[in-house]
Amino acid sequence: MKNIVYRVESIHDLHAIAGFEKPKHPLISIIDYSKVVVENAPESGSFICNFYTVNFKKNCHFLYGRQFFDHQEGTLHCTAPEQIITFDRTRDSGGSEGWGLYFHPELIRNSHLGKKIHDYSFFSYSENEALHLSEKEKKTLLSILKQIKNEYDANMDHFSHDLIITNIELLLNYCKRYYDRQFMTRTNQNRDIIMKFEEFIRNYFNSPELSKKGLPSVKMCAEKMHLSPNYFSDLLKSETGKNTQEHIHYFLLEKAKTLLLSTNKNINEIAYALGFEYAQNFSKLFKKKVGITPLEYRTTPHQ
Repeated sequence: MKNIVYRVESIHDLHAIAGFEKPKHPLISIIDYSKVVVENAPESGSFICNFYTVNFKKNCHFLYGRQFFDHQEGTLHCTAPEQIITFDRTRDSGGSEGWGLYFHPELIRNSHLGKKIHDYSFFSYSENEALHLSEKEKKTLLSILKQIKNEYDANMDHFSHDLIITNIELLLNYCKRYYDRQFMTRTNQNRDIIMKFEEFIRNYFNSPELSKKGLPSVKMCAEKMHLSPNYFSDLLKSETGKNTQEHIHYFLLEKAKTLLLSTNKNINEIAYALGFEYAQNFSKLFKKKVGITPLEYRTTPHQ
C-alpha cells in the first residue's frame, strides 16, 4: 500500500484532523491526545507539519526510517517545520495518551525566541533519540503547558503574546536541560559510541577513501553511528567538550602534522591527500586551528 503524505499547514488544519473545534488561537495549540477523535482520520501515512511540535506520547507507535518505536512508558520528541512523521494506528492498542504543543513559526518570528530557535538542536533529533522523562520532569513541563494554555484560552491582552512566548522558551529550556541530563545518565552507552566513532574516523583518515571522497561530513559520521547529526554532535559535546566537526578537524590536523613531518610531499600534495579540492582551503584551516601555516609547522624544530 502506498504511503500517503498529509500536509498540515495551519493550527486550524491540525484541529480538523484531530476532530476538535476551531482553535482559540491561530498560531498555537495544545492537544490532549486522549481526546483526539480519530474515527475519520487515516489509519496510516505521514504528516508534514508547517510548525514546531513538542510531543509527549504514551501507548503510541511511530515509525522512523524502517523501525517502529513503542512509547508505552512515554517519551518526549520534538520536530521542526517540514519534518516527516510517519504513523500507523493499526499497531496502537488501548488508545494514545499524552500531549502535544504546536506552534507556528509566525508566532515567534519577531521575538527573542525566534532568533534562537535553531539553537534547540533537539528539534532535529530522530524519533529513536527521544527524551525519557522522570515523573518530576513530566510534572514540570505539564505545569508550563497549563500556563501557556491559560494564556491563549483567556481574553487576549497586550501581555498575552509575550507571556505565551516566554513560557514556550521556558519549556524548551527545560527540555534542553533534561536532554543534557539524559546524556549524562547514559555515559557508558555514549562512551561505546564515541569509541566506535573514533575507530571509524581514524580508519577513514588512514584509508584511500580520504583522497577519493574528501573529508568526512558530520552527516556521514552520524549515519555510521546510526544517529541523527544533531543528536550525535550534542552527545559528543556533552561527553568530550567537542562537537562532531571539531573532532573531524582534530583527526585531520593530526594526520596533516604527521604528513608534514614524515614525508617530502609538498603542501599541495598533502592537501589533496587529505581530501581538499583546493590547497589554500587546507592552509587556511591549518593556520586557523594551529596558529601557523603548514610550511611554518614543517620548518619549526620539533622535539
